[in-house]
Amino acid sequence: MCTFVVLKSGCEADGGTVQTDIDPRSLIGRKAFDRNGHKIGTVDEVYLDDATGAPEWAAVRTGLFSRDAFVPLEPSDVADDGLHVPFDRALIKDAPDFGVGRHLSPEQELQLYHHYGLALPPPPSSDRDFGRLAGQED
Repeated sequence: MCTFVVLKSGCEADGGTVQTDIDPRSLIGRKAFDRNGHKIGTVDEVYLDDATGAPEWAAVRTGLFSRDAFVPLEPSDVADDGLHVPFDRALIKDAPDFGVGRHLSPEQELQLYHHYGLALPPPPSSDRDFGRLAGQED
C-alpha cells in the first residue's frame, strides 16, 4: 500500500511533473459531478501517490457541513465543465471522512477502495530503475 501527499492550489508536486493524463493543478477549484451529472461539490485538494507521483484521490468540498469527500480519480473523467465521478451522489457523500490536509494512511486508502468497490492497485514493482547517483558513470 502507499500513502499520499496533498497538492493544493499554488503548489507543485514533488519532482515537478506527474506521470498521468490528469494534471492535478488543473483540478483544484473545478466542479465535481456524480454519474448522473448532479453537482456534488468543488475539488479542494488532490492527493498524489508517494511512490509514483500519480494523482489518486480528490477531496471534494460537498458543502454538507463543510465536509470534504474523497473520490477516486481513476475511473473518473475530466471534462471542460469539471470532474465526472462515476458513482452516485449518495455513495460519494457517505465516503469515510478522514479530514484533509494530511497523508492518507494505507488503512484509510483501503477503506476508500472498499467503499467504492474498486479493485486494489497492484503493489509497486521492486525492480524499478530509479536512475544513477549524480556523477556516477556507466
